Order: sequence, then structure tokens, then C-alpha cells
Amino acid sequence: MTHVQTQFKNPFSLEGKTALVTGGTVGIGQGIAVALAQAGANVAITAFGNTDGETARQVKEAGQDFASISCDLSKLDLSGMQDLVRDVERDLGKVDILVNNAGIIRREDAEKFGEDDWNEVIEINLNATWRMTRAAGAGMLQRGYGKIISIASLLSFQGGIRVPSYTASKHAVAGITKALANEWGSKGINVNAIAPGYIATNNTAALRADPERSKAILDRIPAGRWGSPADLGGAAVFLASSAADYVNGHVLVVDGGWLSR
Repeated sequence: MTHVQTQFKNPFSLEGKTALVTGGTVGIGQGIAVALAQAGANVAITAFGNTDGETARQVKEAGQDFASISCDLSKLDLSGMQDLVRDVERDLGKVDILVNNAGIIRREDAEKFGEDDWNEVIEINLNATWRMTRAAGAGMLQRGYGKIISIASLLSFQGGIRVPSYTASKHAVAGITKALANEWGSKGINVNAIAPGYIATNNTAALRADPERSKAILDRIPAGRWGSPADLGGAAVFLASSAADYVNGHVLVVDGGWLSR
């Protein structure tokens, strides 16, 4: 009987796990946080501003514990990140799953691109991801178990238009993912990334509001539509689960087929 029960255990279940999702109040972060909760994980989120809202409601509706931390990740050094992880562990238990989702974008012609815009994007998209990974990864290394998922982009593979700092940061996220997979893969930690395609979020509002640009984007997507934050949930659950125990250093593209053209 024990053998049968083990054989049919759901490999996608996150029951008993705790996930920390940065930038989890809206968009992709919210979609992933809710999907992880629906798969059985307790969920903590960080956000810049109010963290009590729809994500909290849906996580609790899924029957899972929820915690939230309001903070500006760009202002936290490594010590601050470590304190943040300790707060999550105090409220929900050890962090088994980290999703580095928080990110921003700035658009401008390259020759006019400001230093402040460059630095702000790099600080949130890259440096905060690096520090948070180190902070949560320390406990994972001690326990010999962890799942780290960073949000990359199609612009981890392509150059994009008028978004040089965003492109640089997302190329770097893919690189860090591979580098840490090499170091930590033998220590029980899976380090992977998800590269969303064109998703209907605040970051793409300007593109969707431009009829010509929006049409050009939709014409290239084989799926024929913009993605939704919920489209990222299944990929996150997979990479966070035991079903992905032999997946390491991978950037999983969820783009409706964009890169196939």
C-alpha cells in the first residue's frame, strides 16, 4: 500500500511549501502567487506600496496562509534582504520557493536614455534579484533544498526597441540563472527562469495603447493574443515542484509561440 501511495503522489503538489514572490500584488507576480497557492503553497509577497488586496484574497481563498511585506527592493542591501527573508520565515516558515518577479521598464531612444532610468532598471531587475537570491539561497543551501525561479523575458534572447537597460538586465537574469544552476544544482537547489512573452500587464500598457505597435505584435504571435498573468502560473508551479527536480539552468519561454517565428 505504501508503494502504491508513493507511486501516485502528485508531483506537482506544493503542499507544505512556502513561496516568496517579489512584486506580487499585480500582473505576472499576482498570477504566479495565486497559482502557487492553488497548488498548495503558503505564499508571501513583497510590493512597493499596499500589499493587502486581490492577491491576498485569492491566496486565502485557495486555503493557504498569506503574508505580505511592503518595501522598496531597490533600497535594500543584502542585510536588508536577509531581514526580509527572516520575517517571512517567522510568519510562514522556511522559504522553499523564491520567485524573483519584481521588475520595471523604461522606454526611450538609446541616444536620449538617461542615467537615472538606466540605474533604476538595473537596480530592481538585476541587483535586487541577485541580493534576494543570495538571501533566500543561504537557507536553501543549509537545508539542501530549494526552488529559485527568476522572471526573465523575450529580451533575454532579443534586443528589443528603446529598452536598453531592460534588455541588459534580462540578459543578465538569464546569465545568473545558468551560473547559479552550475554552482547550486548539486546542492539540492533548482535554479531556473521563466521568459514571458507579451503579457497584458502595466509594463505593456503603452504598447497595447499604440494601435500600430499592438497590431504588429499580435500579427507575430501564433497564439493570436496577448498573454495573461495566469498563463505563467502553470510554468511556475512546474518549476517549483518535484516534477522539475532534474530541470536546472533552464529559461522556460511562455510566449504564445513568438520566438518560433
